[in-house]
Formats: sequence, C-alpha cells, structure tokens
Amino acid sequence: MRITRRQFCESTAKLALAGAVLAALPRTFDLVAPALAQVSTEELMVAGPLGDVAQGDAKAPVTLIEYASLTCPHCADFYARVYPVLKERYIDTGKLRFIFREFPRDGLDLAAFMLARCAGEDKFLPFIDVMFERQKDWAFVKEPRLPMMAISKQAGFTQASFEACLTNQQIEDGVRFVRDRAAEKLKVDSTPTLFINGKKYSGAYTPEAVGKEIEGYLKS
Repeated sequence: MRITRRQFCESTAKLALAGAVLAALPRTFDLVAPALAQVSTEELMVAGPLGDVAQGDAKAPVTLIEYASLTCPHCADFYARVYPVLKERYIDTGKLRFIFREFPRDGLDLAAFMLARCAGEDKFLPFIDVMFERQKDWAFVKEPRLPMMAISKQAGFTQASFEACLTNQQIEDGVRFVRDRAAEKLKVDSTPTLFINGKKYSGAYTPEAVGKEIEGYLKS
C-alpha cells in the first residue's frame, strides 16, 4: 500500500478523535526521501533501541524482515493469509528467521505499536495479531480510544498502564527510530515491505509468491 503525502497527512487527523491521551501523543510524521541506492546486510540487520521481535532459528538459512503498519489493510491481509503459511512451512521448521518491524504511518498507528511494545516481548506478536484481526474495530472509527483500550485490557492492561504506555517517551522514541531509519536508510515508503535475505521484495504478497522466493534461497 503506497502512501501519498496527502493521504499521510489526512490519516494523522484521526488522532484528534482519539481522546486526550491519544491526541497528545504523536508529532506529525514526515516521509523521508530514499537516501541510499543500495543497502548492506549490516545496515539492514541493525535493530532499534527496543530490540527486534523475531521468530525462528537465528541460524536459519533465510531471514525475512517485514516492515508493517497496523492501520494498513494490506498488512492485515498479509498477516492473515501469508504469515500463517510461512510460519508452518518455514519458521517452525527452522528454515526461516522472521523479523517484524514497526512502520507507523500516523499517530494512531504509533499508539497501537506502543501498546504492543508495552504488552511485553512474549505478548507482542499475539497483540499484533489481534490488532490486525480487529483492525476495522479501531483503525477506521471516529472514536478509536475505547476499542483500543478494550483490546489492551485483554492483554492485561489496566486503565493506568494503558495511559502510562501512551505517554512513555522511551517507547515512542524506540518505535519512531525504527520507522525513521527504515525510511532514511532502507528506502521503505510503503507497507508491507519485505526484505528476504537482504533483497527488497516487491512481488505479489501471496503464500505461493513469497514461498517461491524463499525456496530459491533454500536451493542455492
């Protein structure tokens, strides 16, 4: 899903409807023009200050890094249709190392990622799963704060911890770092964006297409 500057700015307006906590959270994002013609493996593997969220054998022959947005329907579709197949065929069998990285497109997106981080490392991906599954309940409504809080409470948040998370500057800065670095250093400008063994993938996001790309590295 490619983002125009107009769409990006319009999406930030959602935050004004989210209540005092969400409304006060983000500063405006600016998309950054690509900075490098090529990306080295060393550049790609730099984790953010909050650490990478990864699944699979660290010594797997193939590494897939996904940059995703929680308010992106294409990302939700990828997580619903493609990710489960990758997990069963490649992650759980030791063939693939999967790394999920945040690429928030607006303040609401940022808030959702902050909550996922505050949920804890063991709950991060399950929280992401629920946010994608229930994306229509919170990402495209006039009052996102209440459904976001309801989802968070299922993950163990209280009212106090929910609000504390959304005002946690360290968490906010950590998520922003990942997004800004991806835009500046890796030329990420749309979601989802995949890097498979360092190669930026721009094909169809289907289990068959992504699997074919992975199989190519397994056979080499």
